[in-house]
Amino acid sequence: MDAILERLGNLLGLSGPMWLAATGLAIFLIFLVLALLFNRLIFPIILRFTRWTPTDLDTRLVRATRIPLTLVIVVLGGYLALTLPFDLSGGQQRLLNTIASLMGLILGIMAVASAVGNAFRWYAETVAPRTETNLDERLLPLFRRVASALIYTLGALLVLDHLGVSISPLIAGLGLGGLAVALALQPTLANLFAGTYVMTEGVVTPGDYIEMEGGITGYVVDVSWRSTRLRTWGNNLVVIPNSKFAETIITNLMAPTTAINVWLQCGISYDSDLHVVERVSREVMSEILEEDPNVVKEYGSYFGFDSFGDSNVNFWLFLQAKD
Repeated sequence: MDAILERLGNLLGLSGPMWLAATGLAIFLIFLVLALLFNRLIFPIILRFTRWTPTDLDTRLVRATRIPLTLVIVVLGGYLALTLPFDLSGGQQRLLNTIASLMGLILGIMAVASAVGNAFRWYAETVAPRTETNLDERLLPLFRRVASALIYTLGALLVLDHLGVSISPLIAGLGLGGLAVALALQPTLANLFAGTYVMTEGVVTPGDYIEMEGGITGYVVDVSWRSTRLRTWGNNLVVIPNSKFAETIITNLMAPTTAINVWLQCGISYDSDLHVVERVSREVMSEILEEDPNVVKEYGSYFGFDSFGDSNVNFWLFLQAKD
């Protein structure tokens, strides 16, 4: 190969070093043109095949590899431009191999991170709006950040290992550092995991009217990773850390349905006509069922005498309200 290149250089009237440099430049320019053709012509053809599938997830994943694959062709061209024409020593060849493989590793990490990010965006744009709950919309940003951080962290460790740096002490140091950070951020992490529990359980959602064990009542405004916010009847905002919110007893007045039972207890003197009391009570409830739009008419109304008190006869009336 070297003899052929030298003979061609002599025929063209170029000296050895100039001919080798020109050959390397020509090889690099050829691969640069190939990269441009791949990016502009071949890759759009590949994308057309992904349109035959019922989902565009594969299109997004393939599109995420467009720039990394194009750069791989450019890196390969640079590697061949330095390897083929020049007679490199063993040390130079090893250095060039290390640089080329390192760049390929970095481009692979970029491709994986881009593909994972596109997959999360596809789910957020395509699947999440069709679900009955917004839980996935709340969890996706956190999962996407964790996945990206994990990919880049593992990628950095692979790069260091490829460079010959021992990553075992680094992993041990990261473990100890992570433990120290976890201890320092224990309240924040407790709220974070409690927020995950609150959101995944689906016990409360924004708009619910709840009553807590400590007597705090109000409408749920937002359930975030750190805290839950309530709006009270006095139009005040109450911020409750999720670690406390997950441990308290909560009565959700909007679950399992928004309808609420209305049980009214009354008393009448012993000298009253109980037949008249029942008739009047049922007439009043029938009138409410017909005229009040807040009553669940299908549920009906109920009446009953309860007990004999010290000075009156106790009875109750029972209806159901829509909210």
